Order: sequence, then structure tokens, then C-alpha cells
Amino acid sequence: MKVKSETMDKSKAKERIDYLVEELKIHNRRYYEFNNPIISDFEFDKMLKELSELEKFVRDDSPTLRVGSDLESNNNSPFEQIPHKNLMLSLANTYNIGELRDFDAKVAKSVVGNYTYNCELKFDGTGINLIYKNGMLVHALTRGDGTIGDDIIRNIKTIKSIPHKLKEGSGYPPEFEIRGEIYMPFEAFDRLNKERELNEDPLFANPRNAASGSLKILDSKIVAKRGLQCVLYHLIAPDLEISEHSKALKAAAEWGLPISEYSKVCDNIDQVIEYINEWDTKRKELPFPTDGVVIKVNQFALQNSLGYTSKTPRWAVAYKFKPEEALTKILSIDYQVGRTGAVTPVANLEPVLLSGTTVKRATLHNAEQMQLLDIHIGDYVYIEKGGEIIPKITSVELKKREPYFSKAIFPTHCPVCKSTLCRDEDEAKFYCPNSDNCPPQIIGKFIHFTSRKALNINVGEIALEQMYNRGYINRFEDLFTISDLALLSLDKWKEKSVSNFHKSLENSKLVPFERVLYALGIKYIGETSAKNLARRFENIDNLAQASRDELIDTEDIGDTIADSLIDYFKSENNQITIAKLKEIGLKFEVDKSIYQSDELKGKTIVISGTYSIPRETMKLYIEAHGGKVSSSISKSTSYLLAGDKAGEEKIKKADRLGIPIISEQEFYAIAYPTSTESNTSNKPEDNTKKNSDTDTHIDIDTENKYNNDTGDTSAESEELTLF
Repeated sequence: MKVKSETMDKSKAKERIDYLVEELKIHNRRYYEFNNPIISDFEFDKMLKELSELEKFVRDDSPTLRVGSDLESNNNSPFEQIPHKNLMLSLANTYNIGELRDFDAKVAKSVVGNYTYNCELKFDGTGINLIYKNGMLVHALTRGDGTIGDDIIRNIKTIKSIPHKLKEGSGYPPEFEIRGEIYMPFEAFDRLNKERELNEDPLFANPRNAASGSLKILDSKIVAKRGLQCVLYHLIAPDLEISEHSKALKAAAEWGLPISEYSKVCDNIDQVIEYINEWDTKRKELPFPTDGVVIKVNQFALQNSLGYTSKTPRWAVAYKFKPEEALTKILSIDYQVGRTGAVTPVANLEPVLLSGTTVKRATLHNAEQMQLLDIHIGDYVYIEKGGEIIPKITSVELKKREPYFSKAIFPTHCPVCKSTLCRDEDEAKFYCPNSDNCPPQIIGKFIHFTSRKALNINVGEIALEQMYNRGYINRFEDLFTISDLALLSLDKWKEKSVSNFHKSLENSKLVPFERVLYALGIKYIGETSAKNLARRFENIDNLAQASRDELIDTEDIGDTIADSLIDYFKSENNQITIAKLKEIGLKFEVDKSIYQSDELKGKTIVISGTYSIPRETMKLYIEAHGGKVSSSISKSTSYLLAGDKAGEEKIKKADRLGIPIISEQEFYAIAYPTSTESNTSNKPEDNTKKNSDTDTHIDIDTENKYNNDTGDTSAESEELTLF
């Protein structure tokens, strides 16, 4: 859509810009950070293009000016973070051959003489930057935010196609970096999802999410079993006397690095288009996922003269294959109820093959979307599954609509418990208010309560549904009293399953208050808000008695969350549940041995290396004393806390900026200035020994956090069962 000033006044354009900026930020985080996108690449790129055309008012935080980031937004990564020596930028995308010819015309205007293009298949994985010194792999950095990336070298070394040491005598330079993509072949993806299905774990949406999620797992032994592969496509070696990109890749292959066999040098844009058309069909026969073709000016000198924008190189563009779509018939519509009561319409379809799988169901999102599409039962509709995301209906083929097709009407009552649905003015979804007695809501709450980021209880969704349907559980506390006989009656449960279940119940009593609070499933309470509330109010009783003003005064807590908390604690059922869970032994107050002073208030500390306690525990102690943990060194950094094997780059940068570098013992002296030799019980090293179970649990929590492959960090996520 080309936006002209006469068609939209400035205030409306500004409103649309603000909306698109926030939406794109959310989708950027879901894609790069959580590996859990909810829209296709095609939809994202359309929004980005519209924003670019609208932006007459330049915004520093606009997604059109920034590279997507896989760094955690709270700077809480367990991996060493290292700056990229050369920015790791994105590529400009197009779905249009005409725009590809425009790209060629711009190149031709800027170039004197002949030039060629190198065309490469765009592997659908996650970016990696490998750094070699004297033939040895020394760092493997994620894209991060384009300037800094996580060093995931331990995980990368488990990928067999990546050499730890290059071939002797093959002519590689003393130091270079080479970039590429880590991807998961379809065979490995299918095998992984079958294993997860057997273990009743959530399935990955697509191979790209599976690859990205695997790389952030802390246990490299698990990563080694995932079947990941690598393809490299961009060599940065200033000392290497090679004039063309294609020749540089050929040299890298001779050193033993994995280079794509499907690349081709094209003499002109017509040959490029022939290559695209050829692979738009042939790619469906490949054993790995691809989503387009990358076209690069082949000559390095011309690349340098063309240069870069703030976000993308001017000498390269990605042509994205359009999402596959299929036409099929709507047979009926189901209305699914999630744990928060949100009602989602899902269309049952005549089975149709799409992107290699048979699709029988597709989401319609909400009542507004149904109204916008004007859905009728019996309609023929177009469905997409761009990027292998959950299938969605994009439009109706009105030419095939018959007069007797009935318009789909969104229900006024819950399809399960028949309660009258309600809807907040500022929300698109309708909700069932009967949270205490609506079966799918209760089952959904149990699934959340037992999830890895909550209490991490060893039980799957199918088993929980059976427990509820057979009357074994109705309230959270019932999980702790269910009999072994009842457990053995569940499908596929044997003595080992029962034993594992009981062990996980006992371990759940070690989970800190903030995660117990999150596990309760209070509407709008996510991980971050639960953590902030736990630290502010210290126990559940203080939180339950807090006034609305006190709640709003808490970091990141607004009117909506405050009202939700007040409503939750008003419920007699919720009060009974909390009392019962207290008796069982769940933690409903913070550990005072951790949260204890303001000695580090206003201090920003970067941690690097290993300590006598787990890194996650060290982060907790810093925050407990009022400090802030950051992932990168800057002028605002107060200290670099350097443990064993601290990052060399961070130490150099701290030295350069004059940032104090302190040891673990020096940190304790700062955090505990009044401690003496005879009074050291509060120091974390002593406390860690006394509370080893707690620290072990914190370490497990860290692993679970990064092994939670669904990437679902939203308190309001509603999982669709589109089988």
C-alpha cells in the first residue's frame, strides 16, 4: 500500500505508525527471542513495508531501523555475550519480481563495468557467526541484536558438519569469521517431534523454531542429539586476496567448512529469475527447509562501493517464496476455551495438502476476524501456513458461495459450560467468566500449574485431562493427594511414571515464591510481573492485602494487572487453594537469605565466567542487594564481576573504559560490608552450602527456562489443538 499525504492526515499516520511499531516489536521478540512466531514471514514483511512507507515521522525505536534480536530483553542470558567485530545485519526482503528488477537497476546505476550475482538458497534456520583463529574454532556467536551475540560455542561444537580445526595446509588466514545458518533437516525435526509427542511435551511448530530453541539449551548433550546441521555463506577475511564472493566460499569449502552445493553465479537479473523459478519448485524435494533465494553482488569491490543502510547491505536482497496456500471447504466451526476463558474459533476443513502436511483445521482467531472475512459454513476458503505456522484462513472464494450457506455466528454462551460470554472493551476476544467450574479452563490451569516455567511437575496434558475427567483432580491441591492406584489407571502409566510424578511433586516444594505465584495462573500475571510482585510484597499474604495503589506502584504493574489481582484474592475458592498449598509446603514467601539489602542499589554489574555458586544464583544475589545485571560492558557499568574463565573481550573493554574488575570475593566484600570472619552466615558461598537443594533447583530452573522449546512467555497464551 503506497501511502500519500493527501490520503492520510499526519495524526492518523502517527497513530498507525505507533500501532505498527508496537506490533512489530512484539512479533520481533516472538520470532528471535522466544522462537514462537504467531504470524507468517509474509504478514510480518507486509507490516514492515507499510511502516516504512508511513514513516514521515522518524522514530529511533522503529523496527524498520533495527535488526531483530535473539538476546533476552532482560539481559539475563546464561551465555557469554561478545560484540561482533562486524555488524551482523539483516537482509532486505521482497516477494516481488518487479522489486527484484528495481534492485538490479539500482545496482547498475552505481556500478561501472560488468558484474555478476551469486544466488544461494535461503536456508530457514537461525543465524550463526563462527570465528576461527589459527585454524581453531574459538567463538560461535548468535546474531543477538546485530552488535552483540551469545557465544554458544559448546552447543555449536556438537554439530558434526562444523570443524573444530580446519584442514592443515589448506591456506586459511590466521583469523577470520564466517557466517551462516544452523538448521534442522526434516528427518531430524520429525524424529524430535515424535519423541516429544511420546513424552507429552509441546510439539515444535517448524524446523526453524526447533533449531533456534535447541541452540539455547544449556546441556550440550541434549543439543548433540537434535540432528542440527550448518551451512555457511558469508566469509569475512580482510587479509585474504580473493576478489569474488563465490571464490571465497569455494576457498572456505577447501578449508573443510560446510558450504551450500546449490549456489550459482548468474550473469544478469534474467538468469537470477530463472534460478528463482527453478528452485521455487525443486525446493519441495529438498530434505531441509528453505524459504527463498539470497541474491548478492558477487564482486567484493562493488559490495564495498554500494555499502549499507542502517539495517541492510545495499548489495544483497532476499527473494522470499510466497507462502503456499490451498483452497478448501469449511465443514464446521469449533469454539475452543483456553485456561483464561478466552474463546477461539477453529474451522474444521475438508482435508487438504499444504506445505507437505494434511491440514484439517485452521484458526479464525476471534469474532472480529470471522466478521471481517464474512465466514459462512460451507464456504471455500484460502488457507496459508507461511513458515509452517499454525494454518490460518486468509480469504473466502465468494464465487463458490451458495445461497443456502449459513453465516457463522459467534456464540453468546460458553460452548462447554453454557455461561454467558463477556468481553472487555479494549479486547478482541470473548471470555467465559466461569473460571471455577468450566472444564477446559480448569484443565488448562492444571497444564499451566505443572508446566516447566511454573512448578515443573512431571505430568503431561493428556494425563491431566484424564485425571480431571475421572474425578481425581479438581483443585491444584488434589495433585498432591491422588492415589497410586488412580495414577496407575492412567493410559501408559506404570510404576516408574508414578515414581517420577511423586519426585517432581516433592521438588515443586523447592520452587521459589515468584514461580509459585506465576503457577497460580492469575490472569495477566506473567513471569516478570510475578517476580516483581514477589520482591515487592515478599509473601502471599502481603500481596493479597495490598491496596490497588500499592499494586500499581510496583514495577511493570498497571491498572489491568492490579484489578486482576484484586479479583483473584476476593475469590473464596482461591483463598482455600492458597491455604491448602501452604499446608502442602509450597513456598509462598521469598527466601530472606537471598533478598536482604540495598548495598548495590544503583549499581550495574556485568558477570562473566564461573563462580563457586551457579551463575543464576549470582544474578539473584546481585538483584537481591538492589543491583542490576547487564549482559554487556558500557560506560554505565559499575563493575565487571570476573569469575574463572571470564571473557577476554569483556575484560579488555572494561579496562579500556576504566570499569573496575572485581573478583567473587571482592564482590562479597562490597555486598556484605559489615560481615566479619565470625559472622558470615549471610554470605552466598556459605548459604549455598547450607541450601544446596535450593541452589540446585535454581540451576534446574535455568535449564528449564532455556529448554522450554515452546518459547511461550505470555501469561495469556492460548494453545490451539489443531490436529
